[in-house]
Amino acid sequence: MKMSQNPQETALSKCPGCEEPLEPGDLFCGACGYDLSAVPAPPQDHPTIAVAVPAENGAAAAARTPAARPAAVRFDEPGGSGDFELAAPGAAPGAAPASTPSAEASAPAPDPRTPAAELPSTPPAGTKLCVACRAGRVDNDGYCENCGHAQPRERDHMEQELGSVAAVSDRGLRHHRNEDSFAVSTTALPDGSPAVVAIVCDGVSSASRPDEASAAAASAANEALLESLPRGTHPQQAMHEAIVAASESVNSLAEEPGQAMEHDPHRHRNAPACTLVGAVMAGGLLVVGWVGDSRVYWVPDDRTNPPARLTEDDSWAAQMVSAGLMNEAEAYADERAHAITGWLGADAYELEPHTASFKPDRSGLVVVCTDGLWNYAESAAEMAAAVPADAQLRPLHGAQVLVGHALDGGGHDNVTVALLPFAVPPQGAGSACGNT
Repeated sequence: MKMSQNPQETALSKCPGCEEPLEPGDLFCGACGYDLSAVPAPPQDHPTIAVAVPAENGAAAAARTPAARPAAVRFDEPGGSGDFELAAPGAAPGAAPASTPSAEASAPAPDPRTPAAELPSTPPAGTKLCVACRAGRVDNDGYCENCGHAQPRERDHMEQELGSVAAVSDRGLRHHRNEDSFAVSTTALPDGSPAVVAIVCDGVSSASRPDEASAAAASAANEALLESLPRGTHPQQAMHEAIVAASESVNSLAEEPGQAMEHDPHRHRNAPACTLVGAVMAGGLLVVGWVGDSRVYWVPDDRTNPPARLTEDDSWAAQMVSAGLMNEAEAYADERAHAITGWLGADAYELEPHTASFKPDRSGLVVVCTDGLWNYAESAAEMAAAVPADAQLRPLHGAQVLVGHALDGGGHDNVTVALLPFAVPPQGAGSACGNT
């Protein structure tokens, strides 16, 4: 499609797709990805319009049509408050508020010169309409049948709060899709005491179907923990088994049903892959497990006590530091720093789940995140500084603020973070988080 040089087009102040503010010279909307070069210039006359929109300029149509903001899509801006504006649960994308006249009621009568075959048809109830042209139906692949615009994906921004645990995942500002996933849950141990679970997975972008890999791993690990913890399995053993279950789930994505894949020498080439990190709070213990370079941080409620990083990356940089060949600053400044040496997937060298158990002696916050966040708060002190002071009481808001921190820093990667407040009755002095 040619890029129009119409000065009226380049001077748009709002995105036609989601009505987010635009900057002069923008070619794409930073919020929904709308291709601004495809915005038609306002017609100088009133020709017959063959597509399902009224014969008028775009500004007038937008004034009469309520702004459509699909559920679970980010509409924040860098530098904002960190809060997210979402469509009401259950509302269809593009649906008008109850107090607003519908688009059909407010639309003008069709041009009498328009052939009957070209008149817009009323879509069936429940039809998903395009967020860009607001007229075309959205096909099963997520594209508009009228203008071809790709629709915002449900996974572009996800939030969940469950009791005292909360998680937020966002596509970021540079990636075309969100390849991260998470799962949070609660259950009970055999003695009736609570157990809280958070799993965060980061799809490996260089692999095929990384979004499917992260979703499969997060779901499998969560389900394994929910099955084993109530049976009385020790949380650290349960975490190890959960990582193995997640690995098997991702491995299965490399298999193609109906084919003899075991005889194909290339069956594991570019197989779906992801990293995984998780935390379980149960019986006064904090258990963490991981494969890859996603991390867990400990931030004490009393900020006069030092924070800590509880995981070690499976990465080139970590190997250089461990071998004494570089210091941490040098290693992570290298362009090879984020090359991972461990992951879940059929082409992984071997599965080496890491687990560790801690018994905190004071209250704090557990931060479980992908590198899309810790790239902008790498050290434990930097992460603690980014965590809002009230995150222990408002974990969802705290997770939103941390995602906003990454977006404000550039949002170069998908961003996912889960927060688990860990409450401990006041005791005597001691280390904030001791390895057991």
